[in-house]
Amino acid sequence: MKSYLAAAVQMTSIADVDKNLAQAEDLVQLAVNRGAELVCLPENFSFLGDESEKSRLAVEIAAKSEKFLTTIAQRYQILLLGGGFPVPAANGNDAKQKMYNTALLVGNTGEELARYRKMHLFDVNLPDGNTYHESATILAGNEAPPVYRSDKYGNLGLSVCYDVRFPELYRYLSKQGADILFVPAAFTAFTGKDHWQVLLQARAIENTSYVIAPAQVGNHTPRRQSHGHAMIIDPWGIVLADAGDRSGVAIAEIQPSRIDQIRRQMPCLQHRTFAYQ
Repeated sequence: MKSYLAAAVQMTSIADVDKNLAQAEDLVQLAVNRGAELVCLPENFSFLGDESEKSRLAVEIAAKSEKFLTTIAQRYQILLLGGGFPVPAANGNDAKQKMYNTALLVGNTGEELARYRKMHLFDVNLPDGNTYHESATILAGNEAPPVYRSDKYGNLGLSVCYDVRFPELYRYLSKQGADILFVPAAFTAFTGKDHWQVLLQARAIENTSYVIAPAQVGNHTPRRQSHGHAMIIDPWGIVLADAGDRSGVAIAEIQPSRIDQIRRQMPCLQHRTFAYQ
């Protein structure tokens, strides 16, 4: 496996699917123009707005999101991660129906490579006065996150946003052979300033894996603001690229030799003795 460039996209999604997808394509094109072969979009890339509206439009959002990922992956001949969009749990449009927050990995011929339904749901009352109740509209996935094995890109482990606070999920991925971990997110501004980078670095260090973390940034609604700082982090925990606090892309080289080097120097994955369910 040769080294290649990967991109973590940072965008400001709103409650307008078509505008979001247009913004996403512009950023994908920017990443491709800079040489990226693997491009990752954040959680809620196609819609970020009122939850009841998301439920009402879920069928449309899901259809447009999947078509976009297939089309764009083929158009730019890339491996493309759609980091999270709503997929109805049942057929039909119903403002009260629940959805799965779904991440989808698509290959350069438009084929689906891996799909993951977010397992950990963000039900939190924050000190800044904002309350998030993701489980009001989203069902938790009940299948373990997949690892897509690629001779060209490595073993790619999927997760979504709030999952990053649960290290056992990433230990599971590493035990399945993952050496690159996706953490697409819409991390809140309040929690992100203290926890985002340190959590990503911890997941990279403890699993001696690359972490690719696309992100939402800025104001989406009058009360919802995302932290930004899409990042790519190497297996030693070094931040290789950071998109800062505005829309853009974080691009860095993924080096298989770096993974091998660090796992030889710090073989902690071979030293595990504690097992748990």
